[in-house]
This record gives sequence, structure tokens and C-alpha cells, in this order.
Amino acid sequence: MSPPSAVSPALQRVLAGDYGVDDLAGLLADGDPERDAALFAAANQVRAEHVGDSVHLRGLVEFSNHCGRTCQYCGLRAANKALQRYRMQPDEIVEAGLRAAALGYGTVVLQSGEDAWYRAEVIAGIVQRIKAQADVAVTLCLGERPREDYALWREAGADRYLLRIETSNRELYAQLHPGMSFDHRLACLGALRELDYQVGSGVLVGLPGQTLEMLARDLLFLRDLPADMVGLGPFIPHPGTPLAQAEAGRVPTVLRMVALTRLLLPDSHVVATTALGSADPLGREKALQAGANVMMPNVTPRAFRALYEIYPDKICTDEEPEHCRGCMAARIASLGRTIATGHGDAPRWLHSQRH
Repeated sequence: MSPPSAVSPALQRVLAGDYGVDDLAGLLADGDPERDAALFAAANQVRAEHVGDSVHLRGLVEFSNHCGRTCQYCGLRAANKALQRYRMQPDEIVEAGLRAAALGYGTVVLQSGEDAWYRAEVIAGIVQRIKAQADVAVTLCLGERPREDYALWREAGADRYLLRIETSNRELYAQLHPGMSFDHRLACLGALRELDYQVGSGVLVGLPGQTLEMLARDLLFLRDLPADMVGLGPFIPHPGTPLAQAEAGRVPTVLRMVALTRLLLPDSHVVATTALGSADPLGREKALQAGANVMMPNVTPRAFRALYEIYPDKICTDEEPEHCRGCMAARIASLGRTIATGHGDAPRWLHSQRH
């Protein structure tokens, strides 16, 4: 697209594909409403041209809040003894997935903490049962597992996998993820790509110690992966974590990250995350107007929903899935947008299949 004359030189370079880290970091900085307006308008235009006006809805089933990790920012961390833990049984997970399909969601997302209780064969069976009974894509978000598990799930019919990097800065990653390896995370992402999953990743914005330059480099990481879907949310401190007293991430910075992600990955899906809606009542709508085109309504049974407490005060924890469906439709319609149909495969991934 040809940039309007009013946009900043940095944005013009981004639109021309001739930009650097300093350009991205500058566009992420506070203090220039006109620059932000031009950024969001450019991202919205690129979104319309590359992925259209429809919004893809993914039905999210958060089936276990057990986690063996001790990530410093996450309320599910193993060391949080105050959290009441739960595990849904395979039949319950399948039932929730089919409920999502009945509500018209073209994708079912199965997400949990890193819970080794669910053997690879159990997850494969759940995927097979959902795919056999409903015309949906299945996305898994189960953390780091052996390559053979990823391969088994792909053979069982899983279409996509979400594995967030949270930060691409090695030092910050090490601080936030005790006992974990940045290189192993990269190897898992590489294995998923080799197995022909549609690969999603994402970043937490506003982490303690994170700089605008780090966020700019996160954008380059996601571009170079390349991510078929990107989730960006504000860091929200949880009282059961070592970062309980840290300052929360800021919504305007997340929205700029959303817009720049759209410009760097025009053919990928970008999520208007629930965390944005938790931090700002209109956060998801703002993201949809800044380049996003995906939302993830929760179809986890009400009995468990509030217990999947990655961060506190999460919205929509006391609603039935049918209510969420109506709420999402109204929010999307208020922006003059429509709800997408079909599985909603990422255009970037579809293009790669043809070449």
C-alpha cells in the first residue's frame, strides 16, 4: 500500500518494508496520538486487504490448571499452593469441544498447563473424537512436549499449535522461566513447523525488565518464525507469583504491538486477547480496530472456568458459553465487522502449502 503523506518516517519505512529495530521501538513509544492514529489506520487497512473484515472465533477449552512449571508471572505455576486445581476428564473435554462446534465455532482450542497427567495417547484420542464428530479445526496449547508427542497429535488430526515465546530476549526469558531453556523452546517451535502445524506464538507486553527495544526484537522474532497466529496481551501481575507487586503492562503499548504485528505479518492471524479485555473493557474492540482478526470465546464449563487463573480478575468467568457467543457477536457487529465461517486457516500457512 502507498503510505499517506501524514505518517511518520518510521511508519513509512515499515510500510515500505525497509525498517529497523529503532523504527519499531520508536513506534512503540508513548506520547504521539497522531502517530498512533496513523499506525492503527495503516494496520487496519492492511488487515482488511489481506484477511478481510470477518472475525474468526475460536472456542477455548481450558481443561486443566495443573502445571509443572514455575514461570514467574503465571498464576498456574506449580508453587502457587493457594490455587484450587482441577482436571477435566477426556469425555468432558470432548463434550466441551463439541459444544463449541455446536455454537458455530470453526476451531476448538484445547489448552492446559504443562500437565504430564495427560499422556500423549490420551490427547490424541480426544483430538480424534472431536474431529470425527464435528467439522472443526483443532488447536492445541499444551506447552513443551517431546517431538514424538507433537507428531502423534498431528497424525491424530490436530491442525495448529500455540506455543508462546513471551519474550525473545534470552536473559529475560531465563529470569522468568526457572529451569527452562530458551533453546529448547526454539527447538519445540521448529519441530512444530517441520510437522506442518499452523504455528502460533505470542508475547507478554510490559514484563518487568522489558524494554521497547526488546519488544521491537520480539516483533522481528514473530516475523521470522514466521507465526501463523500471534497473541499479544498485557502482563497482569498475579498475587500468587513472585511478580505480584510489579507494575502491569499497558494497553496502549499492546495495541501498538498488535498493529505492528499486522504490518509485519499481513497474512497471519492476530488475536484480540481476553487479557486485553480484562485490562480494558473495550480492549478487544480496540485491538480489532488496530489489525486483529481473531477472538477466543471461552467454552470451558463454568465449574472450572474461574480456576484457570493465569492472571487475576479475568473477564467472562461466570458466563455460559452461549452467552459468550452472543456477546462476541454484538461486539463484532458494533464495529461493522462480521463473524467468519469455516476453519479459518491462516492465509500465510495456506500460501506456504501451495508453494
